[in-house]
Amino acid sequence: MLCAFFVLMGGSLHFGEAAAVQPTDGPTRPPSMSAEDEGADAPAVSEEPDASPSPAAEPEVFNLSFIGDITPDAVPYYRGSSVAYQNVVTADNLGYVFEKTVQYFEDDDFTMANFECVLSNYDVPADKNFTFRAPPEYVGILTSGSVEFVTLGNNHVEDYGEQGYADTKATLDDAGIGYAGRDEYTIYETESGLKIGVYAVSFGKVSQIQAGIAALKEAGAEFIIAALHWGDEGAYDVNALQLEQGHAAIDAGADVVYGSHPHTLQPIEVYNDHYIFYSMGNWSFGGNTNPRDKDTVIAKLEVTRDTDGSVSVTNLTLIPCASSGVVDGNNYQPVPYEEGSEAYERAMAKLDGSFDGPDLSIDYSEFHKDEENAAGTESSGAAEAPADAGVGTE
Repeated sequence: MLCAFFVLMGGSLHFGEAAAVQPTDGPTRPPSMSAEDEGADAPAVSEEPDASPSPAAEPEVFNLSFIGDITPDAVPYYRGSSVAYQNVVTADNLGYVFEKTVQYFEDDDFTMANFECVLSNYDVPADKNFTFRAPPEYVGILTSGSVEFVTLGNNHVEDYGEQGYADTKATLDDAGIGYAGRDEYTIYETESGLKIGVYAVSFGKVSQIQAGIAALKEAGAEFIIAALHWGDEGAYDVNALQLEQGHAAIDAGADVVYGSHPHTLQPIEVYNDHYIFYSMGNWSFGGNTNPRDKDTVIAKLEVTRDTDGSVSVTNLTLIPCASSGVVDGNNYQPVPYEEGSEAYERAMAKLDGSFDGPDLSIDYSEFHKDEENAAGTESSGAAEAPADAGVGTE
C-alpha cells in the first residue's frame, strides 16, 4: 500500500502550493550595458509619474483535465456483435461518447486521454491475439469531446504495424490533436499559452523516464507530465515497479504522473507534493461488452503560473464516473455518478486507497508471452486478459 495518500473532501482535494518548476532568472541586462555603465550617458528621463501606470502582473490559472482509456473497437471475435463498439458508436454519431460529460472539458485548457487504438484503413493486423483499429474518422470522438491531447505510449498503437501507427499519427495531426508516442516526448502549447511537456512510454525503464523528462526540461516545458503505461491489469493495488518508476519520474522533474494499463482505478499518491495517478481506469472502452469494473474518474488540475514564472498545481478536483451508462452491458458512454451515492463512494475509495473489494487482476502472462518477448518490453507480470474476463483487454 502507498506511503502517502491524500485526504478527500467532497470529491475535491486541496493542498498548499505544490513544488514548483524553478523560476526563471528574471530579466537580463543587454550586453551593451554593464551595471557600472548604467545611467552614465543615458538620456534624461522625466521624473513626472506616468499618468497611466501599467497594472501589476497577476498569476495566471490554467485548467487541465485527465481521463482514462479510449479504445473505439472490439476485440476481433466480437466485432460482428450488435453491441460491439463500432455498431453502437457509429461514424455518424461520434459525439455520443462524450454527450453526458463534454461540459467538463469544453471550457478547460487541456484534456488528455490514453488512446489505445489504431486510426487507419490499413487492415493487416500484427501477429497478436487482441488488436484494435478504427476508421480514421473515429478521431471525431476526440474532437467532439474537446480532447486536446492523447498518449500513444501503450501496447496497442502498433496493432497494425508501422503503417497503422503512422496513419494514427497523421490522423491526429490532421485533427489538431497533440500526442506523444511510445518512448517519445513532445511539448504542447495550449491556446492560453502554457507549454505542457509530455513524455510517454509503455513498460519502460527508469533510465528512459529520466531521459525523457530531462529532454522536456531542456526543450523549455513549463509543466511536465510523465505518461506511463504500467502495472497489473485488474489490480487495485500499485505494484513495486509502479512505485519505483512513479517516484523516479517526480524526482526527475515531472509535475504529475499519468498512469494507464490496469483498466481499473488505482490510488492517487501525493509524493513530494506532486500527484501520481497510478491508473485512471477505462473511459470509453470497446475491448469488453460488459466490464466487471466500470468505475472511472475525471481528474481536474488547477495549475497556476505565478508572477515570477514558477508553475505549480494549486488544486485537484475528482469527478467519479461510470464508463458506461448502463449497468448490465456497455454502451461506451461515460456518465458522472451522483455525489454521495454508493457507486460514487466506491470509486473514491479506490482513489484514496481504502477500497477492500475483491482483486480483479488476471495473470495471463503465459497467454501473451510470445507477444511480449517479440516486443522486447519489460512487463510487470500481467499481460492481456481475454475479452470475457470482465476488466478489459490491454
